[in-house]
Amino acid sequence: MSGATQTATSLVIGGSGLVGGYIVEHLVKVGQHTLALSRAARNDPVVDWYRGDLHHAGALKFPPFATLYCTADAILLAEALPQLIHPGLKRLVAFSSTSVITKQDTEVASERAMIQRLATAERSIADICEQHGIGWTILRPTLIYAEGRDTNITPLSRLIRKFGFMPLVGGGTGLRQPVHAEDLAIAAISAASTEAAINKFYSLPGPETLTYREMIGRVFDGMGLPRRFVSVPPWLWRIAFAAINPLYPSANVAMGIRMMKDMTFDATPAIQEIGWRPRGFNPKFDGTGC
Repeated sequence: MSGATQTATSLVIGGSGLVGGYIVEHLVKVGQHTLALSRAARNDPVVDWYRGDLHHAGALKFPPFATLYCTADAILLAEALPQLIHPGLKRLVAFSSTSVITKQDTEVASERAMIQRLATAERSIADICEQHGIGWTILRPTLIYAEGRDTNITPLSRLIRKFGFMPLVGGGTGLRQPVHAEDLAIAAISAASTEAAINKFYSLPGPETLTYREMIGRVFDGMGLPRRFVSVPPWLWRIAFAAINPLYPSANVAMGIRMMKDMTFDATPAIQEIGWRPRGFNPKFDGTGC
């Protein structure tokens, strides 16, 4: 951390993360004095980095800032927010997920519980901000990617690189709208400076609506590989997953079943009010699949 005494314009919680890193980068480009929180120690001549996390918000000490961006877990933010508020804070932009809508009926009990907690956290963030006169905006992205860095598309590219094909449950007919992490950062900064975005939720889908099959096909294309799919009936997927689950303990059976489910959202409010103009989905990967 560099020693700053002037009033900071923005604090980015999750500043070393996928979307947060882009927010920091773009704030610096426009000359904003930026504070950023990371769990790892960092040194930067133009950004004031603080080490810590929302689990220990009471120990965090920042100089005044006017805008708070949070790309970290919204559930943690809701718990920590009362300890981050100060008189100079005027705007908050936080990231949640369209999963609060798409996973409400998931067959996995742990996912249902998590989604309920996330929805409760969204309401709590809004309530706390309104109690303190802080304008809030909550952004709900769809499937986030950034080649080589994300936890959605990049792992699939590595699976393709390893096996040379992609299994698609039910043919992968469900619709998706993948969105690049940098476009989300640009949207967050726009929302923070737009009066029309105060006290609103926005879904932030990518500009193209693709079947899961076509989305994965473009991953093949971006790796310079021929598209090779294996269609798996849902009943067979459930049997096969029970066998392979010990190899992938973080996965669950619903992940495959959702390949058949449409997960699409209307971007019109974001387009009209915060200038949402994301790029199309044409990822590029190097020879390692990253």
